[in-house]
Amino acid sequence: MRLHRLSGEIREVLHNAVLGLEEPLKRTPLRAASRSPKVKKNHQRGVALQAARQLLLDLPNVIEGRSYGMPSFLLNGHFLARFRDEDTVLVLQLATIGEREVLMKLDPGAFFYTEHYRNYPAVLVRLAEVAAPLLTDVVTESWRHVGALPPRRPSKRATKGGKGRPPRR
Repeated sequence: MRLHRLSGEIREVLHNAVLGLEEPLKRTPLRAASRSPKVKKNHQRGVALQAARQLLLDLPNVIEGRSYGMPSFLLNGHFLARFRDEDTVLVLQLATIGEREVLMKLDPGAFFYTEHYRNYPAVLVRLAEVAAPLLTDVVTESWRHVGALPPRRPSKRATKGGKGRPPRR
């Protein structure tokens, strides 16, 4: 996702339309940037578990599988996303840690990370807090990034015979 590289006009549209914020996004010095924009109270937020699941499965080549022993959504053998915390949070693969920082500044109530993900380009999304159009955009960008990665090689278990490397010549 390249939110930090978007033009000012696109940022303002995303800022106002998707999040329903009262004030347009302004470039401010870092000291002033720590103040969070105010969200309109009537803006509808939250995505149901089944809607998030369907959003992921509707993307081309996304399947349900396992990653590190956990039920996950995979794209060409690569981890894309999974649910955690009793299915209230979506873990989503990103292209860079910088993208996570942009998302957390954009909507700190919806996007966060834990110490486990500190050095990993992933973001955690509170489904009850995220706006549906924003989740759709973020998941789609993640899908584009993961889809651009080379396909995973089959594991040793999936290869014929499943017994390690072939002999050297």
